[in-house]
Amino acid sequence: MRGKRSQAAVRERPTGIVPLHDAVRSVKESATAKFDETIEIHVHLGVDPKQSDQSVRGTVVLPHGSPSSVRIAVFTDDVKLQDKAKAAGAELVGGKELTEKVSAEKGLSADVAVATPDMMNSLAKIAKILGPRGLMPNPKSGTIGPDPAQIVKSLKSGKITFKMDDSANVHVAVAKASWDTERIEENARALVGAIRQAKPASAKGEYIRSVTMTSTMGPGVRVRV
Repeated sequence: MRGKRSQAAVRERPTGIVPLHDAVRSVKESATAKFDETIEIHVHLGVDPKQSDQSVRGTVVLPHGSPSSVRIAVFTDDVKLQDKAKAAGAELVGGKELTEKVSAEKGLSADVAVATPDMMNSLAKIAKILGPRGLMPNPKSGTIGPDPAQIVKSLKSGKITFKMDDSANVHVAVAKASWDTERIEENARALVGAIRQAKPASAKGEYIRSVTMTSTMGPGVRVRV
């Protein structure tokens, strides 16, 4: 059973597809929980998730930053690069000993993993642990490079990764309900624009089938973008 607040929000939300500005206004109005709700964008894509050449993933720098703090792990054997990565804000830093820890614990307490190119052979041994969690460093997501500290700085400043799930959907948090409308709109446009640019060459027909905006506790609103 929905609570009275939730029922009211569902009744008051737009029933059709509305411009982004109107969607943001509606989502902000329905975000009446006692905490600052997170605003998310859900994009349903017209691709076949079973086809490897139709996978959709990429990165985007949200102009007003990410609404969530990002916990970053950096894999490098270079001690100097480790120190720079720590100074840039990485929460976990290490070389082969970190890969061994991940292997032993069967997990990694991080939202993003970054690595220097020379670490990829070592990471291949824990790919079955990192891969299903979307944590395997990848050139397409910009998480492999010779300067991990710079990657960490970019991620901390609002650079996020997105990846399609098994149902051809992309889910990304883009703002907090307390943010002003303009900031939310610009972050949402940046995300959708990046997803458009990530369209696979083999994808046919309508690529972006629907865009929905919602808050943590609120109903979804279909968006025209």
